[in-house]
Amino acid sequence: MTENGTSRTSRRAVLLAAGSAAVTALVAACAGPPRTPGAAGQPSAPAPATTPSAGKSASTPACVLTAESGAGPYYLDLDRVRSDIREGREGVPFRLDLTVVRVSAGCRPVAGAAVDVWHADASGTYSTGGNTFLRGTQITDDAGRCTFRTIVPGWYQGLAPHIHFKVRPERHTETTAQFFFPEELLAKVYALQPYARRPAPDHPNTRDDRYRASGAAMTLAPVPDGDGYRAAYTVGIA
Repeated sequence: MTENGTSRTSRRAVLLAAGSAAVTALVAACAGPPRTPGAAGQPSAPAPATTPSAGKSASTPACVLTAESGAGPYYLDLDRVRSDIREGREGVPFRLDLTVVRVSAGCRPVAGAAVDVWHADASGTYSTGGNTFLRGTQITDDAGRCTFRTIVPGWYQGLAPHIHFKVRPERHTETTAQFFFPEELLAKVYALQPYARRPAPDHPNTRDDRYRASGAAMTLAPVPDGDGYRAAYTVGIA
């Protein structure tokens, strides 16, 4: 399957429109000294962003505006509230712990925000029509946190493997972006079934312009978690 980076017209307006000068000022106001990432389900501590090379994970800054990207053609406005979005889909288990903070309010956690997640299955296929696998919505708690249980997404032609997400703090505002994975982890996962039914690209990330543009800030740092992986990320909205 293919995907473009252009978001379709939504009934909600895009929120994030800060320039680089504003980002610099906000980061200076909010970010502290570099520290190690927080535990799963906890806000990540501030850390400088670094540009990942193929097969390397990136440091995840906690108190910066999240780099936006298009929703692509596969977003469905379902508002299907659930944490486990697998629906029996085969693949390596993956737990994603998110914390939403408002950068312009001193990185205060955002409670009650709707967070949508969607991505392809192990074969690179999205649910469409009446199907809802690997799609779901969670509402952030008082600490701005929510958790999704899913699988590591498969690849499809031309784009780096990714997980889409959309944060909707109010009815008419949204921030849309996507997470990437380190190539060294993808190589391990794609050697397993059911991913190994298709030969994966040698470098699935670096062939994608969007990864080259925002991969430094949007690459997750998964750690082993039972028979799968988990990662935590702090999403900064304006």
